[in-house]
Amino acid sequence: MVSPVGTLSKLAVGKDHPRYKWVALSNTTLGVLMSSINGSIVMISLPDIFRGIHLDPLEAGNTSYLLWMMMGFLLVTAVLVVTLGRLGDIYGRVRLYNLGFVVFTVGSIALVACPASGGAGAMWLILWRVVQGIGGACLFANSMAILTDAFPADRRGLALGMNQVAGIGGSFIGLIVGGLLGPVDWHLIFGVSVPFGLLGTFWSYHSLHEIGARVQARIDWLGNLLFGVGLAALLAAITYGIQPYGGSNMGWANPWVMTGLIAGVVLLVAFCVVETKVEDPMFDMSLFKIRAFSAGNLANLLSAIGRGGMQFMLIIWLQGIWLPLRGYNFEHTPLWAGIYMLPMTVAFLMFGPTSGYLSDRFGARTFATGGLTLVALSFVGMILIPTNFNYWAFAGLLFLSGIGSGMFASPNSTAIMNSLPANRRGVGSGMRGTFFNAGTSLSIGVFFSMMIIGLADSLPHALTTGLTSHGVNQAVATGIGHAPPVGSLFAALLGYNPISTMLTQAKVTASDIGQGNWDALTNKEFFPQLISGPFHNGLVIVFTAAAVMTMIAAVASLFRGSRFINEES
Repeated sequence: MVSPVGTLSKLAVGKDHPRYKWVALSNTTLGVLMSSINGSIVMISLPDIFRGIHLDPLEAGNTSYLLWMMMGFLLVTAVLVVTLGRLGDIYGRVRLYNLGFVVFTVGSIALVACPASGGAGAMWLILWRVVQGIGGACLFANSMAILTDAFPADRRGLALGMNQVAGIGGSFIGLIVGGLLGPVDWHLIFGVSVPFGLLGTFWSYHSLHEIGARVQARIDWLGNLLFGVGLAALLAAITYGIQPYGGSNMGWANPWVMTGLIAGVVLLVAFCVVETKVEDPMFDMSLFKIRAFSAGNLANLLSAIGRGGMQFMLIIWLQGIWLPLRGYNFEHTPLWAGIYMLPMTVAFLMFGPTSGYLSDRFGARTFATGGLTLVALSFVGMILIPTNFNYWAFAGLLFLSGIGSGMFASPNSTAIMNSLPANRRGVGSGMRGTFFNAGTSLSIGVFFSMMIIGLADSLPHALTTGLTSHGVNQAVATGIGHAPPVGSLFAALLGYNPISTMLTQAKVTASDIGQGNWDALTNKEFFPQLISGPFHNGLVIVFTAAAVMTMIAAVASLFRGSRFINEES
């Protein structure tokens, strides 16, 4: 019997072998897929994780655990990816990539072995999610540079397309995998990464070779410090901005949030100034003189914000309204939300590699611009359908969005990487990854804030009226009705029954209002019917903003110029 290790040893080839490029593609695709699945698998499995560590994330004081469980991985990846891409240029992209597999696997094993529960357990999970984020940043920062080194310019579209499809498609696949594994055992959410991490670690160390051009340069310590602290402060402030503060529904008036926003912006401006002065900058500002690079990254950032916000809103829409109205229990909605979003995943996986292959022949502009236009049209369609929609209309819009995302992602990434000189591929790949991951992180704060604004006008009256009509004391009902809407959103995101959660937190019992009223308030249909109108108000704001951002991205993509491959590539 041949062992997997022996099989991999036979598959490994030298760097000059014609098959080496496919070896590089298989390994980098595995790394990016594993990392991106890990990002979304946790989001859909949060209810099972918090039940497993015996912690209610909606109790006062516990919301921060919820936010950092969602955001820790994304934030660390966004902050470090450009630094690690630059280090790949200096010390070797394969070396940094291999290290990423090791760090990610160690973090996964530690998460499975979580020794505590309650707040201590949550802190353990958040800490090791951060470690996973460091490993993921190494993988994201260097995978595209390794592929660009391995493939000739006229074949990169297919390779980078498959890699990009793995990165974005993994975020959709994670929703389904998490929904399946979470109810079985929450440890499996993190354990599923371990065998792939071990396989990838061995395969990368055994098969990948350094063939890219290295740069003899010093590490830009000041730039790294300004960028890391500035971006972390900005993203953390935006994250905390969606939490209530004082009597406000959101925390934008919180002095710490304002300090983080101001300090983050000031530090990032200082970073941009410093990078134009130092001899060996970490963030090569001169690359923005390349129109294909700058336009591609602007489109990359805006599309990432729109796509990330859409993913969160669709999950809340399905879990909090549409699925319960069709008889699904709240605790089962996370899995079914992932299943009902499959049309978008299928379309993306179909059109991503195809558009990447075709962009090698015809250039990126038509595919990327056309794809973003389709995504924008899908956002408009989401506004026009009712909250309690017909599924096939919804599925058609998901499929349209998946087609557009697939048409954009692969050609855009290929165009960005083709525009880079060979000795700047690591830092350029890191910069591309920074815009992508920062956009995904920003989307949570931006779109949650917009949704809360949309809910704030009509949800308090709807909740108060609905509760008092079923026997809840006027003062208690008013208190629940005027509670920050973010609590209802988080409850829906977690697959909890929001009304049951709010009544329990207000210490209202069935004996207080009568069993009949209690059953009416906590059944599957009451909250979805109550929130449908206010939620649609929020959706109009959210998807209008997403459509506008996506069309701006499409315009940026249109002006990227004709097909361009850097002569130094």
